[in-house]
Formats: sequence, structure tokens, C-alpha cells
Amino acid sequence: MLTESPSSPRNAPLPLDRGDLAVCREIIRKGSRSFHAASLLLPASVRDPSIVLYAFCRLSDDAVDQEGGGRLAVKELRARLARAYAGTPDDTPVERSFSVLVANHLLPRALPEALLEGLEWDAEGRRFQTLSDLRAYGVRVAGAVGAMMCVIMGRRAPDVLARAIDLGVAMQMTNIARDVGEDARNGRLYLPLDWFEEAGMDHEAWLAEPVFDARIKAMVERLLDEAEALYELALPGIAALPVLCRPGIHAARRIYAEIGAVLSGLGLNSLEQRAIVTDRRKLGLIVRSLGHSLSVSDGWGGEALVEGRYLIEAVEQAPELPPNLWREAWWDVDAKAERVVDLLSRLEQRDRSRLKAGAYQAGEQPAGE
Repeated sequence: MLTESPSSPRNAPLPLDRGDLAVCREIIRKGSRSFHAASLLLPASVRDPSIVLYAFCRLSDDAVDQEGGGRLAVKELRARLARAYAGTPDDTPVERSFSVLVANHLLPRALPEALLEGLEWDAEGRRFQTLSDLRAYGVRVAGAVGAMMCVIMGRRAPDVLARAIDLGVAMQMTNIARDVGEDARNGRLYLPLDWFEEAGMDHEAWLAEPVFDARIKAMVERLLDEAEALYELALPGIAALPVLCRPGIHAARRIYAEIGAVLSGLGLNSLEQRAIVTDRRKLGLIVRSLGHSLSVSDGWGGEALVEGRYLIEAVEQAPELPPNLWREAWWDVDAKAERVVDLLSRLEQRDRSRLKAGAYQAGEQPAGE
């Protein structure tokens, strides 16, 4: 239990319990290998709270989705969030760690609340009439995570937050494009209904019997074009992050954008196959990202997404930590790169062994995001 309110400025960070952190790390290792690999490039002062944040997001999503909790799960998640912000978290590794994160970084409560609102929309089976409606969903389930990462990295300027939200929404658009078939088979539809109307299609009839054709292909391409534009807008925001954080965020951006590139190579058919970024390819993208730590930007590239401005305002109105409250430790780039290379090499060797042994049956895929 915390002994002081998470909303009060602190003189020094509360320590994360190493055992609790190990549990959070294992959740991410299993649930998001792309983020797990990219996180190895972050300095420990950012990597550890980032792992806690993603573990919190992953378990929240699972509670609503995979465990079939629906709206009741969202209600309980809101109660758990309130307890974490009160400094009396539930007695679990993720809840305890998240409450420490909140206290150490004065994380504005509106940001995780936005995530829970997006999960509530999922529980409702909400459909999205327009691209703007879909962006509003992406802002909540992914843009809010980008904003929380900004806060963890000590960046609260509106322009930087706007670009972080862009990156999160871009990743969500990529995920939606990749999962059109899987979502449809589960009775879910994220493609804007306006697009079906423009194509002369009945979206309910298509959802009852989803098939891939030129019209769906055009919608997937349109979604990836939206994602690509946002990936480009995000670049100056990454350049504004602390120098030691840039390679990890560049790696995450490149890996997620590569999902779209793979999908394009498959003819944009995400109904009959799943776009997989291999570990070998991830390794190459991560190595390329190491060279971007000193990158600079010529400008901010555009206004903030209208749908995400309320998150920026929430951060502006929240208290923040005094500057330089604690400093990051020195970062060994070569050692970090060696760890990532070793990890992905071992994963790739495992996949090759399984392929040789005939372990991949129909429908199975090598490990990847």
C-alpha cells in the first residue's frame, strides 16, 4: 500500500517491486512480442514503467475481451483504477506496480480512463460510421497509451503529445487492417460503415458472410494509407523525446508499420491470411532504429487530431513533476543492441526448429506479432 497520495509531488521515485515487475514483463513477453523487443532499447527508468503500463493495458483488454467480461468487467476496471489512484491498489503484481507508476509520474487519470472508455465501446460492440468515429476509438485504445508513454518519458508539451497520439492511432489502424478477417469471424466490424455505403455494400450482410473482394481490398488499403500518414506525422514527436528513448520508439513505429507492408505484399487480403513480421525482419528494423537517436525534425507536421485534443488538454491541466527530479542512468547502446540481437536470434532458431519438425499445422504461424 502506498503511504501518500499519487497526486502529490514526490522528492524521489517509489521503487517498483522486482518480483511484481517480473510478472509484468512476462505478461508483455507473451502478449506483445513486438513491444517486448522494442522495449529492450529503452533506458531502465522508462522501460520498467512502460512494461507496467503495457501489462495494465493488456490485462484490462483481456478482462473485457478474452475473458468475456463485457461491461461488468469495465465497471470493475474503473473501480480498480480508482483504488490505484487512491494509493490502495488491489493486491496483485500489476495493480501494485501501476499504482507506483501513477505516483512516480503523476499520470493524469483522464488517460487510463480514456483507455477504459475505448474498451467499453468494444464491450458494446460499437460500430463506427465515419473515419473520424474510428479515429476517436483509436485515440482511446491506443492514442491514450501513446500519451501515457510521453508522460513516463517526461514530455508533456502539447505538440509532443499530439504526435504520440498520432503514433498510437496509426498502430491501431494497422492492427484493424491486419485483423479484418479475424474480427469479422468474431462478429466484429471496425471498418467505417460509410465506406460500405460508398461501395454499395450491406455491412450486416457482409459480416454474416465475410468474403474478400476488390471493395474490401480498397477499404483495407484506405485504412493503411491513413495509418501511414499518421506514422509520418509521428516522426517529429519522436525526435522531441529524450535522446535515450528515441531508438525504442522508432523500433516500435517501424515494426508496426511493417505489418502494413507485409499485408500489402499479401495483396491486402487479411481475411484469408495473417500478416506476420518475422523475428529476422524485426531484428533488422530494430538495428536500423539504433541510428535514429540523434535525429532532428524540421517541423511538427500538422495540427493535433481533433478527436484526441481532450487528452492533450487533460495533461496540460494536470500537475507535473519538478524538472530533473531524477536523472536517467547512463545507457550502453552496444549492450542493449546485443541483448535484442540475442533474444530475436533465439526466437528465430526456435521457429526454424519447429518448422523442420513439422510443428506448424494448417492455420499455425511462426511466432510474431
